Amino acid sequence: MTLSSSFGISASALTAQRVRMDVVSSNIANAQTTRASVVDGKAVPYRRKMVVLTPNQTDFSSMLQSQMNGKETVGNGVRVKSIEEDSAPLKPVFNPTHPDADADGYVLMPNVDITKEMVDMISASRSYEANVTALNASKSMIMKALEIGR
Repeated sequence: MTLSSSFGISASALTAQRVRMDVVSSNIANAQTTRASVVDGKAVPYRRKMVVLTPNQTDFSSMLQSQMNGKETVGNGVRVKSIEEDSAPLKPVFNPTHPDADADGYVLMPNVDITKEMVDMISASRSYEANVTALNASKSMIMKALEIGR
């Protein structure tokens, strides 16, 4: 592992956490959206989106082979694998005056829980801050190494 590879690892994590924060922001913004899309001529409420992260590395067998050959293996960071919809059921809310209410007066609202979104936002924010700290530590070490060389 070189010092410069730590920049790449931190950069990949910063990008992944930024995507997480963007998705959480979108979920919060659409927490009351009852017409996110139209399916078969019928309006469908917004569904919560989630970011799936995966290691940015080669497969297990090649990492195992590297270890068995005595080569140093380190992670290569993280990447966004996909953004998936939450399969949790939509919330029926009784509101007969709403334009999307059914015959019984219920409106299907998005499956977004604001508390859960805020927890995810704090988690992504803290992870982002931790990676900025790691990036600054790497930068500081490189600067100190350059000062030694003078």
